[in-house]
Parts: sequence; C-alpha cells; structure tokens
Amino acid sequence: MTTSTILLLAFGLGFGFGALSQKTHFCTMGAVADIINMEDWSRMRTWMLAIAVAVLGSAALHSAGLIDLNKSIYRSENLTWLSHLVGGLLFGIGMVLASGCGARTLTRVGAGNLKSLVVFLTLGVTAYMTMRGVLGVFRVNTLDKVAATLPGGQDLPALLTGAGLAPSMALWIAALVIGGGLLAFCFARRDFLTLDNLLGGIAVGAIVVGGWYVSGHLGYLAEDPDTLQEAFLATNSGRMESLTFVAPQAYTLELLMLWSDTSRKLSFGIALALGVIAGSTAWALVTRSFRWEGFRDVDDLVRHLLGGALMGFGGVTAMGCTIGQGITGVSTLALGSLITLVAIIAGAAATLKYEYWKLMRED
Repeated sequence: MTTSTILLLAFGLGFGFGALSQKTHFCTMGAVADIINMEDWSRMRTWMLAIAVAVLGSAALHSAGLIDLNKSIYRSENLTWLSHLVGGLLFGIGMVLASGCGARTLTRVGAGNLKSLVVFLTLGVTAYMTMRGVLGVFRVNTLDKVAATLPGGQDLPALLTGAGLAPSMALWIAALVIGGGLLAFCFARRDFLTLDNLLGGIAVGAIVVGGWYVSGHLGYLAEDPDTLQEAFLATNSGRMESLTFVAPQAYTLELLMLWSDTSRKLSFGIALALGVIAGSTAWALVTRSFRWEGFRDVDDLVRHLLGGALMGFGGVTAMGCTIGQGITGVSTLALGSLITLVAIIAGAAATLKYEYWKLMRED
C-alpha cells in the first residue's frame, strides 16, 4: 500500500463525514444544546450511536488482529488526568462560543460560513502554539506533569486484565458494557428511529472504524525500509490514527505556510480535514444550501475568536475534540478519553446554561 493510496482513502473518509454531517446535522454542540434548551435527546442519541458503533467495530478489528489499539496515542501508561479535565472543559466552552466543534467548523466552512473560516484559522494557530509554541511550554510544564502512571495501561481492558481477566475477555466485556449499553439507550425510544438519526450515528461510527483500518492496517509497515522500524504511513503522530479535528487543522496551516519545505508532507489528518470541507461543499451545492454567512457585529467576531482559541488550546491539551476523543478515543476504551468526553459535555452544558440564564435576565 502506497502513501498516496492512504491519503486518498483518508480524503474519502473525510468527504463522507462532511457530506453526512451536512445531511444529518450531526453536531455535538447542537446535541448538548437540544437537551439544555428543549430536553430533546435525539441528536445526543445519534452521537451515542456513533460511539457505540466505533467501540464495537474497533474491538472487532483488534480481536481479529487487523489493528492494535495499543499503538494509538490514546492508550499509554501515563494518565494525564488534569490535562484531559482542563482541556476538555475549555474545549466544551469554546465550541459553544464558536457555534460548533472542530469537525462542525470544517463542515460549516464547506457550506460557506465565513465565521467558521475565522474559527478554523484561530483554532489552527492556537493549536500549533499549544503543540510547539509558548502555550506548549505551559502545557508540558504545568498540566501534563500532573499524571498517574498505570504500568499495565490506562485503557479499561488493561485495568480489567490487571484484575485477573484474560485480555480478550477484558476487551469484550468493556466493549459490550459501553457499546452495548449505548445501543440499548439509543434504541429505547422509537421516535429516535429516523433515517437521519440512524444514518448519522451508524455511518459516523463506521467511518471512525474505517479510519483505524486504513491507518492501522493498510498503512502499517512492520519495518520501514528507510528507518528499519515500525511505521504508519502518512501520520503526524507516528502512530495509527483515525478521525480527529484539532491538530490536523494546525498541520494544515503549517503545510500551507511551509509548502516549499520538502520535509512538510500531506498527512492522514490533513487529508481527512480537507475531505470534510470538500464533502460538505459538495452536499451544500447539490442541495442548493450553500450560503455565504458573515459576522453579525463585533461582539459576534470576538465570541468566535475566543471560541476558536479555547478549542485550539483545549483540544491539544486534552489530546482531542468531540470526535477525536469523544468517538475515536473512546473507541479505544481509554480512560483519558472518557474523562475528556465528560469534561467537554460539562463545559458545553455549563456555558449553554449560563447563556440561557443571561438571555432570560436581559429579557
């Protein structure tokens, strides 16, 4: 399998995600807002369905020996719980201010939303600063130092294995409890069983699983001919990757700015991000829903700038976003991903409740 093929497949996965997000209105921030404002759990159930499909599908690939979830960035011995908690909370706050998470930002850019283009630029620059710049120094020296070391690994199967279960049994117990429990919750309501809800949840979850297969199986080299070491083609992290939309936005800007530097290459994450924009644009044009949209006023601009910055810092600190940690990370059953998921929802819910209280007070 060549690098070009991996990149084309990544672009295709992103294209499908972008088109599906436009059609089904798949949006994590919207899901939380629907619960807070209308007590409507439909979109949250769609997100949960995506998580369930991703968890069960990833466990199946791992059990079949097609991928090794331990070779992702999410499973490690160090549980940087404070980074997951703080980063998740800030990301949740930021996605409310920016009118959507990192994935939704790319989808809205594709549909002509200029506000989201500004968020994309702000998020990308702040994320890069948090990875390698001044904010990165603070992150590494302050937040990341607060960690718990779990020799067997911080994922739930590893914890169960440490309690005496066989690894394969531990994996499926954790996967069935989480994935099966979410499936039961989703299908408990008949009014959830609409085409868009089912398509959005099942397809997004399947795309995450597809990302693992492309990167972790098709793109896996047991021995890179150049380095004679294990490698995963076209990944920025050097490990297998699937859907995530914070660091790839930073790497996209880096590639555009340093295009003449031959050491900078198109990567799996960048191809995914570009695919999301292209898929969203295609769907918007086909359905004639493409619309240019700008800022309402200065306050609206400031709000989106702040939201993009919080998502850039929070997403890198927590090692992912609503998709990167909330679905992709959780599909590895990593404890850090679960902490980030809860923190993102808490941050978003608190911000939405504050805004609702503020609006009622003004009225």
